[in-house]
Amino acid sequence: MHSHTSRRTFVKGLAIGGLFGGLGLWRTPVWAISSPGEPQVLAGNDFDLFIGESPVNFTGTPRTALTINGGIPGPLLRWREGDTVTLRVRNRLKDSTSIHWHGILLPANMDGVPGLSFKGIEPGGLYVYQFTVRQNGTYWYHSHSGFQEQSGVYGPLVIDAKDPEPFQYDRDYVVMLSDWTDEDPVDLMKTLKKQSDYYNFNKRTVGDFIHDVSEKGWGPTVADRTMWAEMKMNPTDLADVGGATYTYLLNGQAPDMNWTGVFRPGEKLRLRFINGSAMSYFDVRIPGLKMTVVAADGLHVKPVSVDEFRIAVAETFDVIVEPTEAAYTLFAQAMDRTGYARGTLAVKAGLVAPLPALDPRPLVTMDDMGMAGMDHGSMAGMDHSNMVMGDMPGMQSHPASETDNPLVDMQAMSTSAKLDDPGMGLRNNGRRVLTYSDLRSTFEDPDGREPGRTLELHLTGHMEKFAWSFNGVKFSDAEPLRLTYGERLRIVLVNDTMMMHPIHLHGMWSDLEDENGQFMVRKHTIDMPPGSRRSYRVTADALGRWAYHCHLLYHMEMGMFREVRVEE
Repeated sequence: MHSHTSRRTFVKGLAIGGLFGGLGLWRTPVWAISSPGEPQVLAGNDFDLFIGESPVNFTGTPRTALTINGGIPGPLLRWREGDTVTLRVRNRLKDSTSIHWHGILLPANMDGVPGLSFKGIEPGGLYVYQFTVRQNGTYWYHSHSGFQEQSGVYGPLVIDAKDPEPFQYDRDYVVMLSDWTDEDPVDLMKTLKKQSDYYNFNKRTVGDFIHDVSEKGWGPTVADRTMWAEMKMNPTDLADVGGATYTYLLNGQAPDMNWTGVFRPGEKLRLRFINGSAMSYFDVRIPGLKMTVVAADGLHVKPVSVDEFRIAVAETFDVIVEPTEAAYTLFAQAMDRTGYARGTLAVKAGLVAPLPALDPRPLVTMDDMGMAGMDHGSMAGMDHSNMVMGDMPGMQSHPASETDNPLVDMQAMSTSAKLDDPGMGLRNNGRRVLTYSDLRSTFEDPDGREPGRTLELHLTGHMEKFAWSFNGVKFSDAEPLRLTYGERLRIVLVNDTMMMHPIHLHGMWSDLEDENGQFMVRKHTIDMPPGSRRSYRVTADALGRWAYHCHLLYHMEMGMFREVRVEE
């Protein structure tokens, strides 16, 4: 496991990347910034962006990236709540492109999803985005065209609040996490279609078998291996793509580039974490430093002190830290433990702090997948190509479209919200880990109405075929989900796969509920662990055609995508 990490992180050179310099943004007065040392911070209400190609070298091998204004990530855009912003986006690529403003409330024709909200930006073309900013906080933007997001078309977005915020800080840093591959993303996709576990170099070995026999005995160990083999799945398959091909970046810099955020002793820092990856979940901590989480997906939450948090693809978390030492390591290990992104907070450039070892590789269990209580005996004779459990008492029901469906290789038997579960690889690790149950908005349910109807959707897939869908129906075969303008509805998601899925609804907020249907926290991306059943309320307050999808890029492209139409 460590061999891949060391090979990937010895970076020999870098033409671009790391556009955030060594200076933090002073909070007051933020609009007086001339951004010394940070030429790629663009503030105001009028912006010119161009999407083009740039040479990069993250791994010792020269490659061509797709970039915004020449950098990975693109420039940090700073808007003001209440302003009307104008963004002219020019396309210098050979293919059409787009920019989607993730989590931003705006008219449908400004959302930037080709085929739904507009036609896309043709080569040589220009599209002018213009809308009034109705929120504040930490967000991001990215291409919604093909695999361009994987190739570098993404950037951070900070909206300064019109009213005073409920917490104080002296300095402000964006920490944008992402994944880079030297492979052509189209080729990577084709590889996953041919062999979905191609990039899993973490499979169990003969040594693991011997260890398990000594721990659990011969019979249970053989039964466990047989059961996984019959399901044609692998308990180490936490991520479809890992450190064997990915280099994990922090603010556009590989681990050995060591992005550094400088602070003065005694300062409070606001760190705005953004997961702008194509496929990678990160477990984030700053050894020796507590983090107080104050915002999730751009919106304020009641402060909660943690040592670590898991950030799903497309989520954002803002934390306040109060460093007392000269240097700290920002450590973001990939969920499958095949590598990490890394940076430093220090009183001056050039200082480093110890780098922690990667945690042990987690294993997916039957309990994780909603198969609690299953053993080899009870699995015998079952049709593992489509494990239908809905008719058993107390078990999770499933839509008819999943039955005998060649795109569905698994169905969860028993599901739960899992809101207080830190997740695979984070349980009982001796650190205080953030969970969804810790997240509570600082405001009451902004709508207040009880939902008028419930829409249940199952996240489905077939690991071996690398096919992904809702209710066993891929996007190309699916009808739009139709909402009535102004209605309040409840969406229930059930994860029938062994993978995690961050689900993003464009144009509207997702108000996550607890197990009793009580409002907890407002988000734009809802993470769905395996075997989970989570519900949230949506107010259909935005007319038009909207995207609704898994934010794992290759899952979205392979069918886990729906159109939502909000109509009068």
